[in-house]
Amino acid sequence: MANTTSAAKAIKQIKKRTAINRIRLGKYKSAVKTIEEAIVSKDKNKALKLFSNFQSQVMKASKTGSLKRKTVSRKVSRIAKKISKL
Repeated sequence: MANTTSAAKAIKQIKKRTAINRIRLGKYKSAVKTIEEAIVSKDKNKALKLFSNFQSQVMKASKTGSLKRKTVSRKVSRIAKKISKL
């Protein structure tokens, strides 16, 4: 239980930020799943179309601090490499 009004406000802010970060990470994870499915099915055209959406979601998560920049760079690089091998 918060002892001061500022602590009560901080609790509200933390809950709000946590909810937003979970939404962002959920969108990121779903983008990864869809593009991985396209890669597994060896559908290069579909994977290329999904790549821009994937990259957008990942960059948004990175820009806001939900994911680290180097992690995002590594993920994008690995997915691009998998697509080029198709």
